[in-house]
Amino acid sequence: MKPIQIQKMQDLLENYSNKDVYVHLETTNGAYASHFDDKAYNVGAYIRNAKVKFSQAKIVGNGKTYRVGLKMEIGWIYAEGLTDWTIHGDNQLLLAGHDREGRLMVSLQISETPFRY
Repeated sequence: MKPIQIQKMQDLLENYSNKDVYVHLETTNGAYASHFDDKAYNVGAYIRNAKVKFSQAKIVGNGKTYRVGLKMEIGWIYAEGLTDWTIHGDNQLLLAGHDREGRLMVSLQISETPFRY
């Protein structure tokens, strides 16, 4: 994976605009929290192969972490805390946010074809 460069990512995101695409969005602190603090809560969200069409994509950030928003006809999808990206497989854009130890905290993937299970 490569560190996010805001203009490069904006250009890549716009390639998926106004098309039917599949989105994978995942957030987690996984089991990390409870391994180190038995009072901590494990939290997460997961959605895979949600078919959407967005008219606008926007990335903003502070040079360390970034937020990507996808504007749909009646709402938004966004992921915050993103740090890295890559193109995977058949033109599938993968954005991820990792903590200081390199553990995955958030993932946003966009593809014109469904993701494998």
